[in-house]
Amino acid sequence: MNKLMAAIERILALAFIGAVCLNFANVVGRYGFGRSLAGADEWQIYVMVFMAFLGAAVVSWRRQHLRMDVLVRFLPGRAQTALRFCEIALVVATAAFVVVQSWRYAAQMFAIGRTSDVGDIPMWIPHGAVTLGFALILVSVLRK
Repeated sequence: MNKLMAAIERILALAFIGAVCLNFANVVGRYGFGRSLAGADEWQIYVMVFMAFLGAAVVSWRRQHLRMDVLVRFLPGRAQTALRFCEIALVVATAAFVVVQSWRYAAQMFAIGRTSDVGDIPMWIPHGAVTLGFALILVSVLRK
């Protein structure tokens, strides 16, 4: 899993660089030549969707997410343990719900062959990023 997370991180970094280059090219085309790249905005948005959901999975795996635990540190050990158990239970329930619902929606997009309006991007792909991201978060939380 560490190698998978490192690979996801590298791919997301390259995708971000690509999105920045695409944005630059689009700005030059729009303001320099009066023409923009069709679908460039959609590609950039979908790269950000992947960065948000798969990036969250990487952060969860590494346990580097933001925590609001200033007050928790002052609780007794048993209370901290109980709070941690509640936190894990809530994350598991929420992530499992999102995985199921986003899988259903992505499957519907795939079944009807829906594509984006300008970029002709199959819509199951960006919606699948939500499913994949939350599935990886679920795996991260359930590991020892």
